[in-house]
Amino acid sequence: MIPKRAKQAVGQRLLEAFRAAGAEEVAPDILLPAGSLLDLYGEDIRARAYVTADPIRGEMMLRPDFTVPVVEAHMTNGAEPARYCYLGEVFRKQDMGDQRPATLRDNEYLQAGFELFSRDPAADAEVFALFHRLLAPHRLRAEIGDMGLVLDAVRGLPLPEARREALLHHVWRPGRFRRMLARFSTPSVPRHFPEADAPWAGMRSEAEMIRRIARLNADAAVAPLPAIWTERLERLFRLRGPAPEVQAQLAELAEDMPAIAGAVARIGAQMAAIAGHGIDPEAVIFDASHGRTTLEYYDGFTFSFHVGNFHASREGWPPIASGGRYDALTRVLGKGREIPAVGGIIRPGLLAELEGAA
Repeated sequence: MIPKRAKQAVGQRLLEAFRAAGAEEVAPDILLPAGSLLDLYGEDIRARAYVTADPIRGEMMLRPDFTVPVVEAHMTNGAEPARYCYLGEVFRKQDMGDQRPATLRDNEYLQAGFELFSRDPAADAEVFALFHRLLAPHRLRAEIGDMGLVLDAVRGLPLPEARREALLHHVWRPGRFRRMLARFSTPSVPRHFPEADAPWAGMRSEAEMIRRIARLNADAAVAPLPAIWTERLERLFRLRGPAPEVQAQLAELAEDMPAIAGAVARIGAQMAAIAGHGIDPEAVIFDASHGRTTLEYYDGFTFSFHVGNFHASREGWPPIASGGRYDALTRVLGKGREIPAVGGIIRPGLLAELEGAA
């Protein structure tokens, strides 16, 4: 068991490196208003966060992550460009998802993080290169992806807007997404809603129920998604390998899925910028599904660092570090303002365990 002081020592070392990279240290509250998180994620966040009630402040949550409070503070009175760093505990319930996890996650753990608010298109590469440099001594496996690629692929499906929006809502929940895609790929079963003389009952009004029935009837008339589009989407989700190799495969797939062409070009530029920092693209894994099981605010470039062949006894560990781009989050929390943003976190406790075993 690694003592907390050892984990804190690693965290302070990371914090010093983030400050040296130009970041201002911030310390968001541990107890946060639940409203912003519920507005962003809906009731799903309750399955992951510890929720309590205050008689004056209302519903509150133990801090599930740092990004949301940092973005809220920046969008209220921050200048741009801006760099922030932080160190502290986050609290997460066990997330069972669609299956019970083989390895239970910590309910409380230390995070050290770095957030960059900048309109510079090279910001993704800057943040990734910073994390890569800090973690290089630990010989971790670097993986990247781009949620914009996945989102553009779904937006390009020949489906009515309502069905596309439903798929986009569940894209971060692969099990639900897969089941919904299967339903949209088969003919709908017409539903019969007989008229009755009985009065309307329940929480919804008569007008709401009539609109709901009309939507269900309209959806039943929609033709199923042709199988070729499901096959293309599955091809995209399966792409994984050394970044240059996957880039070539993405370029081929873009011929069949024109909606992803812009994202493929952007990924090429990102890889060139990463190589410009002295990182070998062949040593970076590109996973087209990367980011689909994280918090929903990542909408572009994503990255993570994992234990690899050098740490076989740690197989099953969560990522040592992770992060990505979250432009849409700044629009939601910006009260009329927005700015491109990218950031990430490192788990000092896991690094302390690796260093203790070295």
